[in-house]
Amino acid sequence: MAWFVLVISGLLEAAWAAALNASQGFSRLWPSVTFLVTLALSMAGLAYALRTIPLGTGYAVWVSIGVVGTALIGVFFLGEGFSLPKALCLIAIVAGVVGLKVLS
Repeated sequence: MAWFVLVISGLLEAAWAAALNASQGFSRLWPSVTFLVTLALSMAGLAYALRTIPLGTGYAVWVSIGVVGTALIGVFFLGEGFSLPKALCLIAIVAGVVGLKVLS
C-alpha cells in the first residue's frame, strides 16, 4: 500500500507544479487553490509512505515521478520543446530510481 500511495503522491507533485505555474504567482484563484490542495495531499502521501519505505528510496521515487511528470506536462500541454537529449536525461532519472528500488 505504501508504494501505491508514494506513486500517487509523486503524480500529485507534478500536479502541484503545474498548478503553481498556472497560478501565475498566486494571482489566479483556482490554480492557487489547486496548488495548495495537491501540495498538501502530496506531502501527506509522502509522509505516510515514508513510515515503511526507506527515506532515500522513497524521496527519490517521489521526486523522480514529480520531475518526469512535470517535464511531460510541459512537453505535452505547455508547448515546451522535446529532444533526444531531454528524453535521455528523463530516462536516466527513471533508471536511477529503479536502481535504488532494486538495491534497497
